This record gives sequence, structure tokens and C-alpha cells, in this order.
Amino acid sequence: MSVKQIHLASGSGFICVGRTGPLLITNRHNVTGRDQRTGDILSRHSEVPDVISIRHNRTGQPGQTVVRDEALFDNKGDPRWVEHPELKGKADFVALPLENVADVDFYTYDPSEPGGKEIMIGPTSVVSVLGFPFGISGGSSLPVWATGFVASEPDANFEDLPTFLIDCRTRKGLSGSPVIAYRYGSADYAGGGLIAFDKPETRFLGIYAGRVNPDADLGIVWKATAIAELVNSIT
Repeated sequence: MSVKQIHLASGSGFICVGRTGPLLITNRHNVTGRDQRTGDILSRHSEVPDVISIRHNRTGQPGQTVVRDEALFDNKGDPRWVEHPELKGKADFVALPLENVADVDFYTYDPSEPGGKEIMIGPTSVVSVLGFPFGISGGSSLPVWATGFVASEPDANFEDLPTFLIDCRTRKGLSGSPVIAYRYGSADYAGGGLIAFDKPETRFLGIYAGRVNPDADLGIVWKATAIAELVNSIT
């Protein structure tokens, strides 16, 4: 994220496809440049971003990337990002319609589907946060995998919001990362019983939004169902 060509911060995000086209899904605090709880400016430069630079996969060239800038505000000065239709600014995730996508390949998530074979998720289930801590990648354009455990009942709502907790050693720059369950070989099935498969299976669980406080490894995940509500609201 930047303003007046000043680099303010780095974060993570992922692509969903809505009725209007590709959408960048990321945290609200990544585009506002403000603490989600207090409203305080996050940058040491005391600035908020007006442009976001997105590192995309280059079309037809696996492993190569291309950076495309997207304005965060329109010509009237209104935000271009879209917030959840009911939660509005309470939700720490937004969708930004993408316009500058020439020479770009998308690898997308569909929050409306559990994915894979509906892998069972409960307290202590292993989950991974896929993103770019401190702006670094795991090689080429690939994300770093930070792995931890579900730390609350995923069917319950933490703080009366569509969120649950994970216990994971995350770092700055992972805000906005997709959170998934990744299994290979076998897994507990959500409908009961054990399933076996001969290739990796994943289940998309939501978007990572940072730790509950700086001294804890407990992090907040906004649920896939809430992201689906946002994506489906954009027409």
C-alpha cells in the first residue's frame, strides 16, 4: 500500500470472482491504513494509502510475476472497495474490484463452496495461513505457509462476529491471507467417518485478520460464509 509513491506497508490478499469480475479480497485495515479497533493510523509516516500495488501471476509464465497498481479511491474521492452488506465497517475484510489486469493469470478461491471433500474442522484441527510475512515470498510468486491450530469452536462466533480463533505464529504482512485446511492421504469427513484420497485436498476457511493482541499467538479468522455474502452482494 502506498501514498504519493511512499511505501507504507505490505499485506496479503487473494482473488475471488464475483458477478462483476475479479475481486481482491483483503483486510479492511490494509486499505484504510487504520487500526480496525481504534481507527489510529498504522503507518509511521502518519499517512493512509491511496494506491495498492498487487503482485499478480504473469499470464502463461508460471513463476513470474507482474505488479499492477489499483486506485483505492475514485475521481470523487470515494472508496472503491466494497464492505460487507450488513456488517459494513465492523468487518475487517473488503472486496476491491480489479481494473488493471492485463497480462495477469488468476488462481482464485470460491468462498461459497467448502472445497475438497468437506474436511472436518474443529478445535485443534491443523490449518494454514498462506501469505507474505514482511513482504517476502516462499520462492517465486508462491506464498509462505504459516501453520497452526483452530483455537475456538469454528461454528461459534468469536465476539459475536462471524469469526473464529487460530493459534498460529503469524507475523506482519500476513493480514489478508487465505486460511485453509490442507490434507493429503486421508482426513475426517464433515459428515462423519474417514475419507481417503490420492491427491491433496483443501478446504477454504476464511481470511486472516491479525492477532487479538501483540503478545498472543491467537489470531482472528473471518469465516468463508461472511466472505461469500460480500462477494455475492456485488452486482
